[in-house]
Amino acid sequence: MTARPLALAAACAVSLVLAVPALAQTVRLATSAGDIVVELDAGKAPKTVANFVQYVRAGHYDGTIFHRVIENFMIQGGGYLPDLNEKTPARGAIPLESRNGLSNVRGTIAMARTAVPDSARAQFFINVVDNVNLDQPNARDGEGYAVFGRVVQGMDVVDRIRAVPVKAQGPHQHVPVMPVTLRKATVEKSP
Repeated sequence: MTARPLALAAACAVSLVLAVPALAQTVRLATSAGDIVVELDAGKAPKTVANFVQYVRAGHYDGTIFHRVIENFMIQGGGYLPDLNEKTPARGAIPLESRNGLSNVRGTIAMARTAVPDSARAQFFINVVDNVNLDQPNARDGEGYAVFGRVVQGMDVVDRIRAVPVKAQGPHQHVPVMPVTLRKATVEKSP
């Protein structure tokens, strides 16, 4: 065999390896309304994805509720237990990654935060409509909310959750009358 066919064979093998896409990281949110699978974008929101996955692996989200449901806006979870006591996050706030080119459109998952841009910890929300007003620089404070993935399975579940009856309960607004529980969050695929 000459060197030329060997080089060609090696080049073909390299191009085949490069053509295989990397596994996307996905997380399954098993809720009392059904399962939601989100695909995370670590390429565009590495710190946010790493933070979210650490909370998933630690079991932080297990047994929490979707405590804020606004039918034509978003569903928010990851921070409260069914009795509306806040679950204390184990880690500090993360830097805001809202300038990553991802938009708060229907079906995307983003981090909730306070009025302080670098304050996101564990709470997240799923956009049920296009909310480009939450993108940087459109947001009221000019900073925006960091999208870090999208729903790839279970958008019908998201739509069921968004349609549940809600009420005010103490200082909380838009609380589902019947709790929608996030029973278990699990990492399904890792790169």
